[in-house]
Amino acid sequence: MSSGRGFALLGTVQVVLILGITMLSPALPAIQHDLGLSGAQLTLVSAAYGLSFSGLLLLGGRMADLLGRRRLLVIGVTVFGIASAASALAPGAYTLLAGRFVQGVGAALAAPSAMSLVRSLYPEEARHARALAVWGGLAGFGATSGMLMSGAVSTWVSWRWTFVVPAVVSALAVAAAPRLLPPGPDPVRVRLDVPGAVLVTAGLTAASYGLVQAGEKSWAEPVVWLPVLVGLALLAAFAVVELKVADPLVPLRFLAPRRRATALWAILLGSAGMSTIFFMLSLYFQEVRDASPLLTSAAFLPFSAAQLAAGVFAGRLIQRLGARVVTAGGLLVAAAGLLLIAQLEADSAYAGTMLAGLVVFPVGIACVFSGSTVVALDGVEDHRAGLAGGVVNTAMEIGPTVGLAVLVSLATSHTVSLRAGGRAADAATSGGYGFALAIAAAAFAVSAVVAAVVLGRPGPSARSEPARPQERAAVPAATPGN
Repeated sequence: MSSGRGFALLGTVQVVLILGITMLSPALPAIQHDLGLSGAQLTLVSAAYGLSFSGLLLLGGRMADLLGRRRLLVIGVTVFGIASAASALAPGAYTLLAGRFVQGVGAALAAPSAMSLVRSLYPEEARHARALAVWGGLAGFGATSGMLMSGAVSTWVSWRWTFVVPAVVSALAVAAAPRLLPPGPDPVRVRLDVPGAVLVTAGLTAASYGLVQAGEKSWAEPVVWLPVLVGLALLAAFAVVELKVADPLVPLRFLAPRRRATALWAILLGSAGMSTIFFMLSLYFQEVRDASPLLTSAAFLPFSAAQLAAGVFAGRLIQRLGARVVTAGGLLVAAAGLLLIAQLEADSAYAGTMLAGLVVFPVGIACVFSGSTVVALDGVEDHRAGLAGGVVNTAMEIGPTVGLAVLVSLATSHTVSLRAGGRAADAATSGGYGFALAIAAAAFAVSAVVAAVVLGRPGPSARSEPARPQERAAVPAATPGN
């Protein structure tokens, strides 16, 4: 069994799962026209995948440890592939909405399993750390690939064909998994924390739904604040339950170390910044500059190339400089890229600060994802690798929802203010986007300072938390490197 081929398979699955988040963005106008969707329906179709994906990731991570990693990966990828094929054939809004939601369910089962199987392929600490550094860059590459693929396919063929790639990759992955991937360690023999699973899934889904609505509606409207409030209440109840049950879904001590919490924040912030750039610049190019979906996708080609190149070298940088320097430096470089893009105006030339920002930002974000992934998974014991994968992927998926809700609201508010001051519509829209991106740049810069300080401090790791008796019995004795 070749570790390299197994990692290539897992990496391809990860890229396609993340690709599913952005694969419809440039095609949304065509989908709205073909299916006669209202604005609200279009928003739900766009968000349905992320809602189920983020809401079920923690449950998927724990199930990977309880049921077996390769088994759950195959189940998740199968569900994802069938839902992709069904979405391609969807005759109307609600069938497409259901297909996207089930796609997210499959992705939530598969993603933590895929990440945890990396440890099974590379049990040695040094090789595992190098593999994780590469893995950290795959999410950003997947998101960018979704944008590029969608623009080209929806222009030349039909938006329905964007679902063919996920369906085909899923079928190939299911067929190849038994030959290329190890089954992973024996499943952990503990009970699933059902109350915790229900509370965290419902809480994340409700809060995410409200935040998605905030992108188009006022925070004062019940459709925004009520789901967010309900979601936060459910998450608070989840925290209480986790402190009391014998076998929690997510032991809160797992999230307590400052280094891990800081790394998860960097992942969340990085995914928020990247998704905001995709969202705002897609609208800017198509609505302000009147570009086609194909040209809009082409505008992100330098972004994709820079991100891919930086991802290749990020692992070597971590070996030479350490994850702390790479993470903090990446946040600072990404902040500079955001500031460059924030200079956009209604008539800005693409080959200027815009292009510079689209090259600088992905270099920084590739370093952020690679360095943060290594830090977040440092010291995680093998019997909790699935849980760790679920936590890291949850941070990755919550980031776009929270980031877009906050930054789109800031952009909208500033645009309204500029219009009231007499600014033309296109100039006001561009000014709103620039304002929000400048705020994001400030958040990245502050986070870079925090990461430089906190990640330099030694602290307790997951190794210091003993396994429970049931879990200890399921951990192979010959895994001291894990």
